[in-house]
Amino acid sequence: MSETFHEFVAQRSPALSRTAYLLTGDHQLAEDLLQSALARTYRHWRRIRGGDPEAYVRRVMYHQQVSWWRRRRVVERLDPEPVERGGGDHGDSTVLRLSLLAALHRLTARQRAVVVLRFYEDLTEAQVAEALGCSLGTVKRHGHDALRRLRELVPDLVEATPERSIR
Repeated sequence: MSETFHEFVAQRSPALSRTAYLLTGDHQLAEDLLQSALARTYRHWRRIRGGDPEAYVRRVMYHQQVSWWRRRRVVERLDPEPVERGGGDHGDSTVLRLSLLAALHRLTARQRAVVVLRFYEDLTEAQVAEALGCSLGTVKRHGHDALRRLRELVPDLVEATPERSIR
C-alpha cells in the first residue's frame, strides 16, 4: 500500500502544491495544507487508490482550507496596487500577476476555490462541483461572481488576455 502512495506523492506533489498555494496565498500554509491533505489521504488509501486520488486530495485541501479560514476569521487588508520593490523592471506582466494574486485574496474562499479549480486546474464545472461537494449551479454562481469581481479589481486583466477573454 505505501509504495503506491509514495509513487503518487512523488508524481503529483508539485501540481498539488501549486493548487495549495493558490488556495492559501502563502507558501508555508500551502505546505501545511498539502501535508495535512496527504496524511488524511493516506488513511483512506486502500479505498481511494483505484479511483481518482488526486481529486480526493484536492477535495480534502479545499475543505481543510475552508475549515482553517473559518477558525481564523482574520480580516486581511491588501492594497489594490502591488508594492514596488527594488531591482530591475520586471515588466507589466509581473505587475499584472501581482495584481491578480492580490485580487484572488479578496475573493471569498469558495469563489477562490472555484477559480483555482476551474481555470488553473482546468477542471470542468461538473468536476469542480464534485470536488467541492456542491451543485453545478453553485459552481456556476460562484464562478460568475468571482470573475465579475476580478474584472472590477483588475480591469487590465481583460486587455492582457486576448486569446482567452474572461468576459
